[in-house]
Amino acid sequence: MSTNVYDILQERGFIEQCTHEDEVRELLGKESVTFYIGFDATADSLTAGHFLTIMAMMHMQRAGHKPIALLGGGTTMIGDPSGKSDMRTLMTRETIDYNASRFKEQLSKFIDFSDGKAILANNADWLLDLNYVEFLREIGIHFSVNKMLAAEAYKQRMEKGLTFFEFNYMLMQSYDFWKLNKLYDCVLQLGGNDQWSNIISGVDLIRRKEQKPAYGLTFKLLTTSEGVKMGKTMRGALWLDPNKTSPYEFYQYWRNIEDVKVEECLGLLTFLPMDEVRRLGALKDAEINHAKEVLAFEITKTVHGEEEARKAQEASRALFGGDA
Repeated sequence: MSTNVYDILQERGFIEQCTHEDEVRELLGKESVTFYIGFDATADSLTAGHFLTIMAMMHMQRAGHKPIALLGGGTTMIGDPSGKSDMRTLMTRETIDYNASRFKEQLSKFIDFSDGKAILANNADWLLDLNYVEFLREIGIHFSVNKMLAAEAYKQRMEKGLTFFEFNYMLMQSYDFWKLNKLYDCVLQLGGNDQWSNIISGVDLIRRKEQKPAYGLTFKLLTTSEGVKMGKTMRGALWLDPNKTSPYEFYQYWRNIEDVKVEECLGLLTFLPMDEVRRLGALKDAEINHAKEVLAFEITKTVHGEEEARKAQEASRALFGGDA
């Protein structure tokens, strides 16, 4: 393998936390590692928020590692309380299954699933028919309620009230990691920084139950300079589905981001070499608009293809002016 993908992800600004940094870096540098990222099927399209984790998956696959995209057909039946002030609306099995099928379609645009290069799994396959008493005896025994209540995912919900229903989510996500470890020898879970508590619980479960190494790594969340999650428009989420957010709207969103976020987004959301990212990020005043055009074009090209990116760029220039 060429450059260690850990160094690539670090240089490009992805990595926020890692359970065993030196071990993970060494592992990624010496062998092909099977890793997973979970996608709860809460809508019928992936969003710009998911795109950062998809980019990380693409970097990992390009470096010779094997991604598992885990669709949350089972966990979505509960809903992750992380970062939520209220309980999620319960969804029907049919809706969740439909959403999962749409995610599968979209992920296939970015990840190569041919010839066993990646795996698409659905946790409904093992979660929905679990025997509750067996689950408690096998899995519940390894979890401390005191420790769970201290987790960020639950702490912020304690004042408003946290249902026992949602309290199970961490156990289920940990069980997913353990199951993928057994089925596919998956040793690394990746996710957004809001998943840290859930990820370290899964790492801990495998280490306790199997006496085997397992690791977790989180990515920074895309936020504005005020700390608000990026990827929201006046009309709601910024979707990857062109029928929900047109390529032009998608392009315009990135074309209009704040100046201070341009370099960060170029590093995280494009494949441009880092020298070019730094050069564009250093542009000032009116010149930064050129960097924003490059950013919007590159992201739109990855998500919607070069032709749609070109059309969006031309339409934007016709309406607002811009680089010729």
